[in-house]
Amino acid sequence: MTAKECVSFMLVKGDKVLVEQRALHKETDPGLITLPGGHIELEETREQALVRELKEELNVVPNTYYYLCSLHHPTQELQLIHYYVVLDWSGKLSNREADEVMWCSSSESQISIEADRVALREMKRMQELLVQSSF
Repeated sequence: MTAKECVSFMLVKGDKVLVEQRALHKETDPGLITLPGGHIELEETREQALVRELKEELNVVPNTYYYLCSLHHPTQELQLIHYYVVLDWSGKLSNREADEVMWCSSSESQISIEADRVALREMKRMQELLVQSSF
């Protein structure tokens, strides 16, 4: 089975991360609390997909971001999700696709998908390493 490549993004504001409750009509993971993201289109790079998906879903453009990790998510299709952390963006956040978007603590307890929880733990681990290395 070939994995469908996707991007997911963590918009970070202080100690909060933006999450979404997926629309009930979505084919994959309807109604679940997840990190926002979407499929990479044919002949599109990961970064192009990141920029496009942020604009489509939240009406913002990333200014400062970095690649975090890639994880598999078995759903109706096998997905390979490439996670990005977005630290700064332009534009006013507006929800364009999900049933709801909300700022939550970076604790993964409210996240429904295991791959998203692993990515959040990895982001926190990387942040702790950066803090430790600055001393």
